[in-house]
Amino acid sequence: MVSLPHPSVLQGAVSAPCLCCRKGKDQFDNLEKHTQWGIDVLEKYIKFVKERTEIELSYAKQLRNLSKKYQPKKNSKEEEEYRLCWPKFCMLRQDFDRYTSTRAFLATLNEMNDYAGQHEVISENMTSLITAELTRYVQELKQERKSHFHDGRKAQQHIETCWKQLEASKRRFERDCKEADRAQQYFEKMDADINVTKADVEKARQQAQLRHQMAEDSKAEYSSTLQKFNSEQHEHYYTHIPNIFQKIQEMEERRIVRIGESMKTFADVDRQVIPIIGKCLDEITKAAESVDHKNDSQMVIEAFKSGFEPPGDVDFEDFTQPMKRTVSETSLSNSRGDGKSEPKFGSKSKGKLWPFIKKNKLSLKLGAGPEDFSNLPPEQRRKKLQQKVDELNRDIQKEMDSRDALTKMKDVYIKNPQMGDAASVDHRLAELGQNIEKLRLEVQKFEGWLAEVEGRLPARTEQPRRQSGVYEAQNPSGVNSCAQDRESSPDGSYTEEQSQETEMKIPATDFDDEFDDEEPLPTIGTCKALYTFEGQNEGTISVAEGELLYVIEEDKGDGWTRIRRNEDEEGYVPTSYVEVYLDKNAKDVHKPLQKISE
Repeated sequence: MVSLPHPSVLQGAVSAPCLCCRKGKDQFDNLEKHTQWGIDVLEKYIKFVKERTEIELSYAKQLRNLSKKYQPKKNSKEEEEYRLCWPKFCMLRQDFDRYTSTRAFLATLNEMNDYAGQHEVISENMTSLITAELTRYVQELKQERKSHFHDGRKAQQHIETCWKQLEASKRRFERDCKEADRAQQYFEKMDADINVTKADVEKARQQAQLRHQMAEDSKAEYSSTLQKFNSEQHEHYYTHIPNIFQKIQEMEERRIVRIGESMKTFADVDRQVIPIIGKCLDEITKAAESVDHKNDSQMVIEAFKSGFEPPGDVDFEDFTQPMKRTVSETSLSNSRGDGKSEPKFGSKSKGKLWPFIKKNKLSLKLGAGPEDFSNLPPEQRRKKLQQKVDELNRDIQKEMDSRDALTKMKDVYIKNPQMGDAASVDHRLAELGQNIEKLRLEVQKFEGWLAEVEGRLPARTEQPRRQSGVYEAQNPSGVNSCAQDRESSPDGSYTEEQSQETEMKIPATDFDDEFDDEEPLPTIGTCKALYTFEGQNEGTISVAEGELLYVIEEDKGDGWTRIRRNEDEEGYVPTSYVEVYLDKNAKDVHKPLQKISE
C-alpha cells in the first residue's frame, strides 16, 4: 500500500506563497507610485527655479532699461538745439559731468546697470547649475526607475510562473492519489467477492498497482517541483526583491540628496553676488557723499556770469520842476541838439526792442553764429574763445605727434631701406606741416580775438554806475548826467542807449502802453558797410557792401551796432562789418572815426 498525504495538507502547504506574492506585488505598486511622486516633486522644483531665472532676467532687463532711460544724451548738434528749445526735457552728458550732484546721479545709473548685471549672473548660474543639471538628472532618474521596476516585474512574473507550475504538479499528484485510492478500493471489493473470477481480481490488482505507481511518480514530481519553488521563492524574497528594493531605495535617497543640494546651490548663487551688489551700493553711497553744493553753486556762477558791469543807481526824477530837459555836455548828440524840436511829452523811444529781442536770443543761438562769437556776452565769449584756442592747441599737438612719429619712421627707413621707402612718407609729412601751419594761423586769429575781449572786459573791482534817464542841469562840479536807457542786444546782452534830443521821461506805467505813436530813436552818426551782411535772425538787418546808413546805437561791448536805413527799417549788424562815424564828422565820410568799445 502507498501512503500519501491528505490533499488538504498539500493545499495548505502551497497556499501561503500565493498570499506573499500578492503582497509583494502590492508593495511594488506602492513603491512605483511613491517614486513617481518624487520625480513629480523634482520636476516641480525645476519649474520653480526656471520661473525664478525668468524673473531675474526680466528684473535685470527692466533695471537696464531704467538706467538707459535716464542716461544723458550725447552732445550732438541736434540735441544741443533741442536742449536750447526744451531745456527741461533734455539732459546732455556735459551737463552731468559738470556738477557733483549730477555726476553722483550718473554714477548711480552706472551702478544700477552693474546691479542689473548681477541679477543676470544669478539667472545664468541658476540655469546652468540647477535647471540644466536637474533636468538631465530627471531623465537619468526616470531611466533608472524604469529599469528597477522592470527587474521587479520580471522577478514577480518568474515566481508566479514557478507558482503555477507547482500548482499544476500538485493538482496532478492529487488526482493520481484519488485515482489510486479508488483503484485500491475496487481491488479490495473484487478480492472479497467470491463470484468474481480470479482473472478479474488479478486485473483489478494490476490496475491498483498501476495507479499507485502513477501516484508515486506524481508525488516525486510534485516533491521536486515543490523543492524547486521553495528555492526560487527563497531566492526571490531574500535576494532578488531585497536587491531591487535596495536599488530603488538608493535611487530615492539620491533624488532626495540631489534636491537638497540644489536648494543649497539656490541659496549659494544668491549669496555669491551679495558682495558685488554690496559694492555697487557702496559706490552709490560714495557718489552721494561726494556731492558738493558749494562747488555746484560756483559752477553755475562761472557758467552763467556775463561779465557786464552792474548798473549804477537810478537818479531821482523830479517832476515838480518845469518839464524841461537839459542836454548833457557828455552826450554824443550834443552837437545835434541844436535845431531839433522837442519830442512830445510822454512819448516812448521806438528803440525799446525788449519783446522781439527776448525771442531773438534763442534764434541767434540756434542759428550759425559768427566765428568770433561776437553774438555772446563778453564773459561767455571769452570762455568760448578760450575753449577754441585750447581745442586748436590740442589739434596742433596731435598733428605734431603724428609728424614726429612719421619722422622717426622715415629715419628708420633711411637707415634700413629694406624695411620701406623713405620717400613714401614725404607726402604725408608735407600734409601734416600744412595742417600745423593752418592750425597755428587759426590759433593766432582766435588769440587775437581773445586778447581783444580780455582787454575790453572791465576790471573786477570797478563799481560802475548807470546814469539817470533824466538830464539834469550841470552841478557846481561840472559833472553832467547822461540820459541812458537799459537795452538788451540781440544775443541777450545789455547795452546803454544814449538819448540825443531833449526829452522828458516819466516812470513806465500802464499809461505808456496806450501810446502807439512813438518817436524813433535819434541818429548819433553814420556808418559805411565794409562787407555784405545777411540779417537772417530776428532783430538784425541786411546790408550791402559800401552802403551808407544811420547809427542809432553804438556797440557797448557785445559786438553789435544798431543802425537804421529809413524810418521803417532798423536793426543790428556786427560792429566788425561797418565803419562808424560820429555825427559831427558825418559830412566827411572818408575819415573813419574811432569805434567805441568798452
